Amino acid sequence: MTREELQRLLEPKVWDWIEQHGEDDPAAFALKHHGRSDLPVRAIAEQIACRRKAAKKLPTLSLRQLLYTKLSLEQASGERTARYKSGLEGVAGKKMLDMTGGLGIDSIFFARRFEEVLYVERDDVLAGIASHNFRELGVNNITVIRGDSRELLESSSDGAFEWIFLDPARRGKGKRSVALGETEPNVVELHDLLLRKAGRFCVKASPALEISTIRETLPSLSRVLVLSVDRECKETVLLCERGGQPAAEVVIEAVCLGAENKTVVASGGDSVSRRFIADKVGKYFYEPDPAIIKARLSEVLAQQHEMRFINPQVDYLTSDRKISPFPGKVFRVKESLQYKPKTFPHFLKRAGITAASVQRRDFPLSSDQIRRIYSLKENVGRHLFFSRDLYGRLLCIYCDREA
Repeated sequence: MTREELQRLLEPKVWDWIEQHGEDDPAAFALKHHGRSDLPVRAIAEQIACRRKAAKKLPTLSLRQLLYTKLSLEQASGERTARYKSGLEGVAGKKMLDMTGGLGIDSIFFARRFEEVLYVERDDVLAGIASHNFRELGVNNITVIRGDSRELLESSSDGAFEWIFLDPARRGKGKRSVALGETEPNVVELHDLLLRKAGRFCVKASPALEISTIRETLPSLSRVLVLSVDRECKETVLLCERGGQPAAEVVIEAVCLGAENKTVVASGGDSVSRRFIADKVGKYFYEPDPAIIKARLSEVLAQQHEMRFINPQVDYLTSDRKISPFPGKVFRVKESLQYKPKTFPHFLKRAGITAASVQRRDFPLSSDQIRRIYSLKENVGRHLFFSRDLYGRLLCIYCDREA
């Protein structure tokens, strides 16, 4: 989006076009009105497309006349994760700094907890979009600063902020990277400076970040949160504070945000790392939430609910009693059997299975290969899980979804 397009989008006439054509296909709209000089056609088409995505990602905020760009909306925090981060213990005070302002979603929620939020963004158009959105939402305690956040940080006095937030860009040198030392701004390089300017800082990192080695690059790390929304892993949040924690005391949490509830599974205390393996598949079969798997907390979850693993290598769980509520997917087992290529077609015929949802872990065939070999179509009502049992024997578990 250009500055000129941004100014045009603020005109009442243009807003009317966006509202009237909200159900149009964006590409068809752009093609139909191509060449019109009285309308910013490309920008309107972009808003039509973005508003549909925003309705899912920002269900409350998107009810207002906000502006977006495709990339900024893609990179922005969702409403539920932004609300959760702003509600963390200790996230409150007089002044905080958002070094990577972007669309401003995190700043909007932090503004509810701090007297003043400094939003910094070097992209002038994006800063203009955020300014409009703050005004539209009636958020008056965010100061928009156009410029380089590192320069502002270096020029600020020590202890100027109570909290600093970073959502660093993970694209650089033509490729995408999740490593903290390759982001912009570079969190690893700024570590000591951040702690001089604020007692605490928070980093929104990629959900793909390998969390086992983070402590080596962020000595002040005290807490790691892996956030999922509706069983989709969204963010890894790193909380750092002056003084830090011994490496063994860094708390790792999986936070599973559902439509009406949340589940938190955390390390520490009497947590265990041992996997207890079932000698046979029980009446129920479970697949933990992706945040729990990513945070490597499946053992803790299993201990809490007296569950057993299917085998030592994968995060499939089983029990004879139904665990409810369960942070993940729950299935009732109809049958479990050793997988043998010669006899498996007979099982499918006997069970009347011609279509099923196929998943596999620690199994020699891919899901596509299994479908092709046995001519299985997709059916979300029936589930076939392929893995290995306690003794390493190939295993198939036939289930119906419970939750």
